Amino acid sequence: MVTLSIPLQQRAFSFANSSTKQKHASSTLQDLHFPTQIRCSSTRNGSESVENLSHFKELRNVACGILAVWAVTAASPVIAANQRLPPLSNDPDRCERAFVGNTIGQANGVYDKPLDLRFCDYTNEKSNLKGKSLAAALMSDAKFDGADMSEVVMSKAYAVGASFKGTDFTNAVIDRVNFGKANLQGAVFRNTVLSGSTFEEAQLQDVDFEDTIIGYIDLQKLCVNKTINDESRANLGCR
Repeated sequence: MVTLSIPLQQRAFSFANSSTKQKHASSTLQDLHFPTQIRCSSTRNGSESVENLSHFKELRNVACGILAVWAVTAASPVIAANQRLPPLSNDPDRCERAFVGNTIGQANGVYDKPLDLRFCDYTNEKSNLKGKSLAAALMSDAKFDGADMSEVVMSKAYAVGASFKGTDFTNAVIDRVNFGKANLQGAVFRNTVLSGSTFEEAQLQDVDFEDTIIGYIDLQKLCVNKTINDESRANLGCR
C-alpha cells in the first residue's frame, strides 16, 4: 500500500522513507516556498516495510512524482501574499500589455511574457480588456474600476490591494486569484467561475454573484467575509 500524506501548513517539500533497520533518508527543497509538504511511504500488510522490494519502491516513487507535480501546478495563487514581489517592470508599455494579454497557459498561470500591471489605471476601460488572458498577472494596486473584463481568463493572478469597483467579470474564469484587501464593491461575477480564489479582507459590498460557479470549500471561505450583503449571500447560498 502506498500512503501519501499532505500537511498543508508547511513551507517546503519533503520526501522521506524509512526501513525496519531504522535507516532514514530525506531531502528538502528549501529554495521552494510552496505552502505544501509531501511525505510518501510504502508498507505491506499495514505495517511491514517493503523498502527492499524494488517494485514497491518504483510504485512509491511514481506516486510521489505525480503528487509533486500536482502540488506545484495546483498551489494557489502563483505568488503568496507573504512573498516578496519582483521589482516593478521598467517597460514603458507594460500597462498596454494587458490589451494583448498572454497567448499561452490560460489554465495554469504559464505565460509567454510577464504581465506587470501594478499601479496601472484601466478605469472605465470598456473594450480592450474583454476576453483577454491575464495569466499570472501582477495586478496589485492597479485600478480597474468600471472596466469591462467579461470573459477574461485570470489564472493565478496577484491582485492584492487592487480596485475593481463596478468591474464586470461576467462569464469570466477567475482561477486561483489573490484578491486580498482588494476593493470589489459593486463588481459583477455573473455566471463567473471562481475556483480557488481568495478574498481575505476584500471589500465585497453589493457584489453581484448571480449564477456564480464556485466550489463548496471556496464558498465557505468566501462567506466568512462580513462585507457581503444579504442579497449577495442569498445568491451565493451562504448559510
